Formats: sequence, C-alpha cells, structure tokens
Amino acid sequence: MQDYVEAHLQAPVSLDQLASAAGYSPSHASRVFKELVGIPPLEYLRARRLSQAALRLRDTPSRVLEVALDAIFESHEGFTRAFSKQFGITPENYRKHTPPLPLFMPGSVRDQYLHMLKGEKTMKEKADTCTIFTQVVERPQRKLILLRGRKAADYFAYCEEVGCDVWGILCSLKGALYEPVGMWLPEKLRRSGTSVYAQGVEMPVDYAGPIPEGMEIIDLPPCKMMVFHGQPFADEEMEQAIGSVWNAMKNFRPESFGWQWADDDAPRIQMVPLPERGYIEARPVRERDERKTTF
Repeated sequence: MQDYVEAHLQAPVSLDQLASAAGYSPSHASRVFKELVGIPPLEYLRARRLSQAALRLRDTPSRVLEVALDAIFESHEGFTRAFSKQFGITPENYRKHTPPLPLFMPGSVRDQYLHMLKGEKTMKEKADTCTIFTQVVERPQRKLILLRGRKAADYFAYCEEVGCDVWGILCSLKGALYEPVGMWLPEKLRRSGTSVYAQGVEMPVDYAGPIPEGMEIIDLPPCKMMVFHGQPFADEEMEQAIGSVWNAMKNFRPESFGWQWADDDAPRIQMVPLPERGYIEARPVRERDERKTTF
C-alpha cells in the first residue's frame, strides 16, 4: 500500500482504493497498515502529501494555492491549516525562512532495515553472490550536519537511542550537496561519550543556514571514497541485497587496484536501500603507498 500511496500523492485516493491495491477489505487493510507502519493509511497519505508540498515550497516558485491543489486540498485555507498543524509553521512563513522541518518520510525501507539488523548474522549467512559495482569518487571539502547517538554502532541501535525522525529533518535542509546518510565516524570525529554511528547530511563549505536543534556542524576535508553499489532488488530481497554488498566489502582488496583503506580520513557511509537503485555503501580510501609494500 505504501508504494500505491507514493505513486498517487497528487491524485485522489480512497481507503477502498488502497485496500483494493493490497487485495484486502478496507477494514483489514487499515488494521494491517497501522500495525506495520504505526498510523492509519489516510493519515499516512496526508503526512506524505504535506511533506512533498514542503519540499516543493522550498525548491520551486510554485504558488501556495497551486501546491495545495496538487496535494489534493480543496482550498488555500484548508492546506494552510493542515500544514501548520503538521509542521507548526504556515506555508508562507516556511517558504520565506525554510527552517528545518520534521518531514514525514516513507518508513517501509527503514522498518525492514531495522528488522534485518536485528538478525544481521542470519542475513549474512543467507546472502547470495551478485554483481557489485565499485568505483572511486572524490568528495570535496565540505561541512557535515549530524546528530550523534550515545553508544550506537548501527542503524538499529541508533534509532533506539534517538528515534527514526532524524531523517526527515535532514531531508528538509536546503542546499545539501547529497542526500542524507548513515555513517560510522572515525575516531578523530567522535566526541567522548558519543556513538560511532550517526546520521547526517553533507553541506557546502560556505553553508551558513540553520542547524537543527540538538545537531551540530563540523568540517570534513576532501577525501576519496570507494563506492560499492549493489544491483536493484525486489522488496523481499532487500536483506540479501544488503548482505551481498557487505560481503563484497569484506572480501575486497583495494591494494590490487592501487588503493588502501583510509578509515581515519572520513566517515564510512551508507545510503538508504532503495529497490530501484540497489544498496550503496562507501568507504574512504587513499592511493597506496608503495614504499610500505612488503613481500
């Protein structure tokens, strides 16, 4: 049903239509959806429409009324009331100031990933070999806005500590260089009493915009990253897809290609696993120092 919602954010959708797409009765569909996602389907639909509307207000010159109608609101007034209730700010004031907002992001991938990490060992044992694409990319000097955890070493533990709403706030920040990521911080970027795992978003080096409450901004130097990009996958194959990338990273020998791991240079990052693009992780590298080669 979530896929159906995402495909129909700008079209009228009824509970009967959602239920039909899932092959359930309306009452059963509503009950199952709430059990899995946490809120009723029509409430989820409205929250997603308002979040997409916020991004459009941030990034385009579209009139508020046009955004409201495309989000399936009948009037400017109704849209303003709903937007203000969801985010605590009117659409006009949001467009003017673009403060960080807790955008409502699709939860299916994150929820599956949480479930997968609980059974990480089993998942790795079941992972099959598939094609993993690798390439080295350069990251420029930049800033990083991040929210640290306390003891978290992975996504699941991080969400247990700080919640899963961080992603929506990071997605709302205007001017980001790339999409938000999860990351494992090198020792030099960690603070005493904080976790190795965090979530953040990379910003231009001259970023002077707002910093969300509880977050901080740090400098990141230029670096090179070895990217591991898995193949697209079906929803039910996500655990296998992530496991294949992890296995490829574990067995990869960068020395064979003139590189060496450089985990102190930058965070190791993971991107949201999306079926249409595959799972992606990146680990810092630097050119191999041949003087240290031993035989």
